[in-house]
Amino acid sequence: MSTGIHHVTGITRRVQANVDFYAGFLGLRLVKRTGGYEDAEQLHLFYGDALGSPGSIVTFLVWEDGAPGRVGHGQVAEIALAVPPDSIGDWLTRAMTARIPVEGPSREFGETVLRLKDPDGVIIKLVGADLPAAAPLPDPIAPTRLRGVTLFTENPAGTRDFIRQFGYNDAGTAGTVQRMVSDTDVIDIRDATGFFPGIPGTGILDHVAFRAPDVDSVRKMRLALKYTTDATNVHDRKYFMSLYVREPAGILLEYATDAPGFTVDEAAEHLGETLFVPPHDAARADDLRVILPQFAMPGEERTPMRDLHFVHRFHRPEDPDGSTIVLLHGTGGNEADLMPLAHGLAPRATLLGVRGRSTEEGINRWFRRFDAVTYDQDDIRAEAEAFAAFLDDATRAYGLDRDRLTLLGYSNGANLIGAVLQLHPQGAGRAILLRGIQVLSDPPALSPDALAGRPVLMLNGARDPFGRMAPALENALRAGGADLESDMLNAGHELSQQDIEAARAWLA
Repeated sequence: MSTGIHHVTGITRRVQANVDFYAGFLGLRLVKRTGGYEDAEQLHLFYGDALGSPGSIVTFLVWEDGAPGRVGHGQVAEIALAVPPDSIGDWLTRAMTARIPVEGPSREFGETVLRLKDPDGVIIKLVGADLPAAAPLPDPIAPTRLRGVTLFTENPAGTRDFIRQFGYNDAGTAGTVQRMVSDTDVIDIRDATGFFPGIPGTGILDHVAFRAPDVDSVRKMRLALKYTTDATNVHDRKYFMSLYVREPAGILLEYATDAPGFTVDEAAEHLGETLFVPPHDAARADDLRVILPQFAMPGEERTPMRDLHFVHRFHRPEDPDGSTIVLLHGTGGNEADLMPLAHGLAPRATLLGVRGRSTEEGINRWFRRFDAVTYDQDDIRAEAEAFAAFLDDATRAYGLDRDRLTLLGYSNGANLIGAVLQLHPQGAGRAILLRGIQVLSDPPALSPDALAGRPVLMLNGARDPFGRMAPALENALRAGGADLESDMLNAGHELSQQDIEAARAWLA
C-alpha cells in the first residue's frame, strides 16, 4: 500500500521568479502547466522528478501580484526536500552564489538541514537523506523526493491522531516538534499555541496531499470521514482522483491517487511543455491561454518585468507585429480581463494589461467615487497624471513603439483614458473607449490642436444608464481636435458582439 506525501501545493505572486527558483535553482522538472481546476483563470504549475512521480511533486497556484498571506497556526509551514547527504556543502555554496536567503547547516532529528527561502518567502528545507529518486533528474545533486512537511497547529494531539489514518506513526519529539513517519517521508507537527493564525495569500503553502493507492481507497476514506463536515466529495483532477478535508486544527489536507499521472496527456519527453485547461473549461480554452500569465523557462529568452507604478502584465503572441494595446479594466476587473477581447481584435498585437490602483470594498478601480456618478476630482487628476507617467516609463522600459500604441478601456477604465486624453493630451495615443463618459467636473479647455488627428473610437450603449454622460466627453475630445468616431450600439452598459465587430473594423 502506498503511503506518504503525494504533493504539496503553495501560492506564488510572481510566476517567473517561481519558475526560476524551482526549475532553475533547485533543478526540478516542470512536469505540468494547467489552468486551476477550481478556477481556470489561475495558472497551476507542477514540479517534480523527471516524471513527476508521486512523492516528488511541489505545485503552485499563481496569484500574479496577489496579496501576501501570513504564516501561522492552521497551516503547512515548511517543505522538506531530500538531497544526497554529501551535497549539503554544494547547496550552501549554490545558495550563497545565487544570493538566496539560507540558514544552516543544522541538525534536526539526526539529519543535516539547510533552510532556504523561495522568492515568495516560503521555507524550503534541503535535508541530507539517502532517498533515491523514482525518476532521477540530470543534476546529480538535485532533490530526489519530498522528505516531509512541517505543520503549525494549536492542537498537536488532534493533528497527530488525524494524520495517523494516512499511514503515519509516531517517531519521537524534539522540543515542540512531534515527528511522524510513513514508509517514505515525515510529518513534523509543531505546537504553535499562542502564535498568530495563518492568513491565506501568496507566499503560503495551501495544503499537503497524501498518497492513495487507488480510487477505491479515496472512496473508502470519504466514507471514513462522513462525520467530518469539512470533507469534500471525490474530485477528478485528471492526473489523480482526490478529496479534501481539514484536520482538527484547520490545516487543509488532500488524499490523492498515484494514477493516472502526468503522462496521461503528454509524452514523458515533453512533460510540462503544453498549457492545458481543465476539461470542463474547454469551451473557453483560447481565452484562458491569453488570460493566464506567461513565463520563460530557465535559459530561454525573456523580457524582464520592470517595477513600475502600476501592476501590469504582458501577453506576447507568437508572431507579434510590433503594435501594442494597453488595456484598462472596468470596476472590479483586473489586468487580464480584457486580454481575450483585445486578442480577438488584433491577434498579433502585444497586450499590456494594467491594474487600477484605487480600491472600493476590495475591488479594483481607477479612481475613487463618492457615489455612482460623483467622482473624486483630485483622485482622477492624480491617477491620470500617474498613468500618463506610467505610459512614458513602460514605453522606454519595454521598447514599445509609441506610434503603434492603442489605449483600450472599458467603463471605469475608459473613463480614466478620457481624463488622460484631456489632462495629458501630449502623452496619450489613439484610444478605444467602451462605455466611456465624462468624469471631469471642470475639464480643461483644450486648444483645437491639442489632440489634432488623434484617432479615438467611442462605443456607447443605447440602454446604458450612464450613457447620458457620454456626449460631454465626445464634445470635449472633438473640441481638442481628436479624430473621433462615436457609435451608438443596441446594447446596455455590458459589452456585446457589436463592440467587438466595430472595434475590429476601426483598428483595421
